[in-house]
Amino acid sequence: MATSSDGLFADMNFLGVIGYVLEQTRFIFLVPILNVLVNLCQVISLLLFIDASYMAIVVAIVKLRGRTPEKVLRWESFKTDDVELAPSSNHPMVLIQIPIYNEKEVCQLSIGAVCKLSWPLDRMIVQVLDDSTDPHSKELVRLECKKWASEGINIKSEVRDSRNGYKAGALTAGMKHSYVEGCEFVVIFDADFQPESDFLERTVPFLAHNSEIALVQAGWKYVNADECCMTRIQEMSLNYHFAVEQKSGSSMHGFFGFNGTAGVWRISALNEAGGWQDRTIVEDMDLAVRAYLNGWKFVFVDNIKVSNELPSSFRAYRYQQHRWSCGPANLFKKMAMEIIKKENVSLWKKAYLIYNFFFVRKIVVHIFTFVFYCLILPATVIFPEIEVPKWTTIYIPATITILNAIATPKSFYLILYWILFENVMAMHRSKGTLIGLLETSRVKEWVVTQKLGEYNTLRENLITNHYSFPERLRWREIMVGMYLFICGYYDFVFGKTYLYVYLFLQSTAFFIVGVGYIGMSVPS
Repeated sequence: MATSSDGLFADMNFLGVIGYVLEQTRFIFLVPILNVLVNLCQVISLLLFIDASYMAIVVAIVKLRGRTPEKVLRWESFKTDDVELAPSSNHPMVLIQIPIYNEKEVCQLSIGAVCKLSWPLDRMIVQVLDDSTDPHSKELVRLECKKWASEGINIKSEVRDSRNGYKAGALTAGMKHSYVEGCEFVVIFDADFQPESDFLERTVPFLAHNSEIALVQAGWKYVNADECCMTRIQEMSLNYHFAVEQKSGSSMHGFFGFNGTAGVWRISALNEAGGWQDRTIVEDMDLAVRAYLNGWKFVFVDNIKVSNELPSSFRAYRYQQHRWSCGPANLFKKMAMEIIKKENVSLWKKAYLIYNFFFVRKIVVHIFTFVFYCLILPATVIFPEIEVPKWTTIYIPATITILNAIATPKSFYLILYWILFENVMAMHRSKGTLIGLLETSRVKEWVVTQKLGEYNTLRENLITNHYSFPERLRWREIMVGMYLFICGYYDFVFGKTYLYVYLFLQSTAFFIVGVGYIGMSVPS
C-alpha cells in the first residue's frame, strides 16, 4: 500500500523531470536560436549604421561645398515686369492637379493657394480632380472653383463616376482631357498643401533649362507641428527624411522617391515611364522608379517648402504609416525582377535601387527596429548567457538617433519621446511591410489621411476629440507593453544590467498608445 511519502516523492520526481526538460530546451533550442537572432541583428544594425552615415556624409559635403541645385544646374528666372501680362512664349504651359476625396476641411485652402500662384493666366490650367462622395465636400469644391473661374483663373473641376485606382486613377483620368495636350509640365498638390505664390517661378526653371530633369520636388513645412508631442515627433522624422534621405539621393544619384505632392513633373518623362499605375498604393514611388530606370534625373530643392498639415490623431497617423510601409514593400515585390532585368541600366543603379532604396530603407529598418528593440533585446535579460555588445544597443542607435534629431534642432529635447514612439510605430510599420510582401487582404487598402483644416479649428478639435480614450483598446500594443514590463521587472529583480530602465519606459509608451492617450501636450 502506497504511503503519502511515496506520493510526494513521485511528485518531486515528476517536477524534476519537467524542470530538466525545460532546462534542456533552454540550452539546446532557445539559447542557440536567440544567439543566432542576436548575431543577425548585429549585422543588420551595422548595415543600417553604414547607410545612415553614408547619407549624412553626402549631405555634409554638399553643404560645406555650397552645392545648391541652383549652382549645380542651370537655373534662369522667367524675367518679366508683370507676370500676368507676360508673353505666352516666355512661360511654359503648366497643368496643376489637385486630387480631392472628401476633404472638406482643407480643399478650399489648397484651391485658393494654387489659384494665387504667380504665373501668366494663359499659361496655367488648374485641374481639381474631385472624387468626393460627401455632398458637402462636393459642393464646397464646386463653389470654390466657380469663385476662382469668375476671377479669370482657367480652372477645371473634373468628377469621375467611380474612385477606381484611387489617386493614380484620378491623376490618369485628368491627363486624358484634350486641354492638357499643350502642357509641358504637371504639378501635383494634395488637398491640404498650400504653396507660396512664387512656387512655379522657383521650380519650373529647373525643368525648362535642364532637359535631363524629369522631376523637381519641394520640401514640406507644417502648420500644426507644435500642436502636441505626436505632431512634433512626426516633424522630426519627416525633416530627417527630406534633409538627409531626399537630399543625399538627389545629390549623389539624381534619384529619390517622389513624395506624391509638392512636385513638378515633365509630362513627356511621365508618359515615357508609362504614366500613373494603380498596381500598388504608392503610385508616386512607382512612377519615380520607372522614370529613373528610363534614365531621367530628379532634383530636390530644399529651400522651397510647401505648407501642409500633419495627422493630429493616432488613427489618421496609423493609416498613413500603413500606406507608407505597405506600399513600398509591395512595390519592391512587384518590381525587383523588373529592375534586375531592365536593359541599359548600370549595375550600380540597380544595386542602389534594390539594396539601399528598397531593401534597407523600406523593409529591413521597420522589421529590425521592432523585432530587435521590442522583442529580442528584452528577451536577453531572461537569458544571461546571451551577450549583446554595447555598440549594438547604445553606440549605433544613439548615433542614428542624433542624426535624426539634428534635422530639427528645436525639438532635440524630445529625443527620448521620439525613440519610444518610433519603436511603437515600428510595430505598425512592420505589420504593413509584411502585408505588402505577402500581399494579404489589406495590401490595396487606401484610407485618406484625415486633416482638420485651419489652425484654430485644429486646436479645438484636438482638445475636444483627441485627448479622450478610444471606444476600444488596442490589444496588440497592450500585449507588447506587458511583455516589455515583465522583462523589465525580471531584469530589475534578477538582472545585472540597467536595461530595465529602457524596458519600463518603452512598455509605458506601448500602454499609452494601447489605451489611446497619445494627445500629449508638448513639454516646455
